[in-house]
Amino acid sequence: MNLSETYTKNQIDKLGNTLIFLCEKMNSVNPLSKTHILKLIFIIEEISIKKFGIPFFDLKFVVWKLGPVSTVLFSELTEEIVLLSDYISKLDSQKPTYIPLRSFCDDEFSDVEIELLNEVANRFLYCTAKELINHTHKKNSAWYNTAKENNILEELESGRIPITNIEIDLSKTIADDDYKLSLYKNHKEFLNQSRLLKL
Repeated sequence: MNLSETYTKNQIDKLGNTLIFLCEKMNSVNPLSKTHILKLIFIIEEISIKKFGIPFFDLKFVVWKLGPVSTVLFSELTEEIVLLSDYISKLDSQKPTYIPLRSFCDDEFSDVEIELLNEVANRFLYCTAKELINHTHKKNSAWYNTAKENNILEELESGRIPITNIEIDLSKTIADDDYKLSLYKNHKEFLNQSRLLKL
């Protein structure tokens, strides 16, 4: 999948600057691995939807054994960094980590979004990749509930199924809040219309 065909320049810029922010805040304590980044991006998206009813990035996340995973971001971090090459670089080693290529730019962020980024960076500053996986896999999490609803929880946990294309519907985390759910649906509709206009 080509990120530039699916997401706007502003969304790519927001994702890239979020990665810069996380690297700047967290690398001195715990150098960010691919797993760290994938989990932190999901956590930011989930918290944003739960708090405000609005997706932070509007990325699609699917259920993998070590998920939740944005397959677009996974590909970008696993292979040669192309679309995010203005923002981060991979330090090649047995366990690659990522570094920022420039300073964080807050142009794409509101004040509450900056607060959310700080909250996540501070809360998970000392977490290992394994601890982040455990956090996103805990009982009644979006990952857990999606796997259970699709009758693959046991297969994922045992490793019999390592990856799926089953999307995690984060709107279910706010299903009991009509106001936030309305904001979420309106925002998704606005983004879809914006993408259509750019085709």
